[in-house]
Amino acid sequence: MKISARNTLKGTVKEIKEGVVNNEITIQLAGGQEIISIITQTSSNALGLKLGKAVTAVIKASNVMVAVED
Repeated sequence: MKISARNTLKGTVKEIKEGVVNNEITIQLAGGQEIISIITQTSSNALGLKLGKAVTAVIKASNVMVAVED
């Protein structure tokens, strides 16, 4: 797989919450952190997502904001 996005995080599917149209996919990263993605059920099925499956989260954003406490 080749992709232009530089922000990719490898992990495994920890949880799938099925909705009416979209599924909420929780991905556990190697360090124990989690990232959640909302994708359509059609995409979830096409990718064959299931618990424990190795996946890559691809993050593409034009802006990333940084905040600190005062």
